[in-house]
Amino acid sequence: MKTVLSALLALGVLASAACAEPLPFTGVNLASGEFYGPKPDVRPIYGKNFIYPGVAEYAYFAWHGANVFRVPFLWETIQPQANGDLDPEMLGHLKDAVKLATDKGLVVELDPHNYARYYGKVLGTPEAPAAMFADFWAKLATAFKDDPRVWFQLVNEPHGISAAAWFDVANEAVQAIRKTGATNLILLPGTAYSGAHSWQADWYGGANSASVTKVKDPIDHMVIEVHQYLDGDSSGTKPEIKSPTIGSERLRGFVAWCRANKYRAFLGEFAVPASEAGKVALEDMLASMEADRDVWLGWTWWAAGAWWPDNYMFSLKPTGGDKAQTKWLVPHLRGREAATVKLALDGAASSGPAVCGTRLTLKAGPAPAGKTFAKWTGDVAFLADATKAETTLTVPYRDLSLKVTWR
Repeated sequence: MKTVLSALLALGVLASAACAEPLPFTGVNLASGEFYGPKPDVRPIYGKNFIYPGVAEYAYFAWHGANVFRVPFLWETIQPQANGDLDPEMLGHLKDAVKLATDKGLVVELDPHNYARYYGKVLGTPEAPAAMFADFWAKLATAFKDDPRVWFQLVNEPHGISAAAWFDVANEAVQAIRKTGATNLILLPGTAYSGAHSWQADWYGGANSASVTKVKDPIDHMVIEVHQYLDGDSSGTKPEIKSPTIGSERLRGFVAWCRANKYRAFLGEFAVPASEAGKVALEDMLASMEADRDVWLGWTWWAAGAWWPDNYMFSLKPTGGDKAQTKWLVPHLRGREAATVKLALDGAASSGPAVCGTRLTLKAGPAPAGKTFAKWTGDVAFLADATKAETTLTVPYRDLSLKVTWR
């Protein structure tokens, strides 16, 4: 009976997946930038202590249909002294790696893989105050703000900090980013490793769901990033699958909360082992996400990257051919089909479709009799100049509206 039930579940999931459309942004983590332990006054060496993605890695996954890459790195690599300047050489390595992807129209999510820590000190404490994190993000945002295909994830998997304390820290960083003029998409994690399954649980110093409203993005260009693994304790450390539908079950409550509270979300980490149970559970989870596309912007698998050992159970690094999990992901990868948003214009025209991460020319229409152009209103943060009748729009990753006003 169990065998028959599993087969029916698999067939049902596979059928629903075949009818679904991939989410707008789908891809993979390209790890190795975080593969060392930073120490004060010890300068890391690029290519020896850590490395970032190269052309071959991006090309391989883009060819399979990936259009977003989460690139982990360490805060200490880029800013070795708290509140100090960003290290020009180390920042240069990161910028070079990012540009390889964004120049090809791909999206890169910057991921400070620090677990809400700086040299091991938890953020929000006297040893690592929130202002120090805000300083880092103000400087990093300044370095990348001119490229709308770069996303800013605040930090990887905060833990050892209450939800209320973490979101106070996060809010300072968000305000610092926006004060630079950066309009890039921000991805906001929660504490308790930002698990989707535990988003509303209060066992970890208060629920993420209860405190996330502390974070205010003045231009409303922020989504929640969560992670979700399918083993017994959601840790992603064991080659097991709790049940064929555990993925959709663990996401369900979080999705309902997002919908009720008008948040969108991104699944920054997930994975399954290369087993039949893994294949079935993966199809179930991704099919559920595609059905809930009003909430989900997309996802990145954990993980690939040049320095993963061949025996890491979740690695998609090709060794003699595509990994089984890569083949399972392909039907769910977006490919090069452009992701667009709804652009509502009142009294104006645009130079083309509103493709996320691109720039359009907007031009006010003919003025009514006796009137002249005054300004644009609405989502003006994404305009180069809201006081000019012809201006440039940087298309965000959400719907937007703009209106011409006359005087």
